[in-house]
Amino acid sequence: MQRLVTPSAQISVRGLLTIHSAPSALRAHIDWAIQNILGPDAQLNWLPQPMMVGTFKTKCQWNARGGFGAEIASTLRSWHYLNFEVIENHENGGELFRFTPELGIHRAITDLSGSVLLNEFAINNVMQNAFDEDSMREGFALAMGAPWDAQLEKFRSAGMAEVARLHAI
Repeated sequence: MQRLVTPSAQISVRGLLTIHSAPSALRAHIDWAIQNILGPDAQLNWLPQPMMVGTFKTKCQWNARGGFGAEIASTLRSWHYLNFEVIENHENGGELFRFTPELGIHRAITDLSGSVLLNEFAINNVMQNAFDEDSMREGFALAMGAPWDAQLEKFRSAGMAEVARLHAI
């Protein structure tokens, strides 16, 4: 499997790893892998994931050189049972990596507000493979990662449902 690399390896970045769901049996392996990349100070605080019984979720922030996001995504994608996102930001934008077992990995360049940017190659690819307006819309949605967003949104909003329930009490 080819490692993901980033051209911004000398830039100072801040990052956020969000593992939306991981089987209990993989937690120790994931802890070890993340500490191997970010250092022994990286601690993951695992909480039960209410969306999938028997799985756990966690978040981890870091400040380091560019490329850690790609390294983390490359490592985690080898465990097929995870749902995760890795965001790496610097002063000009950043990169976003998303993974689901059904869809695999999606990598995108982002602007300062976190919006996905499409380069000329991606736009030309969609235009060349589109047969009509609907296939063009589907191509752009795929290039921007809409299927990954749709699957991961269930996990993102799971915590919000709990907050709303607690506010109602």
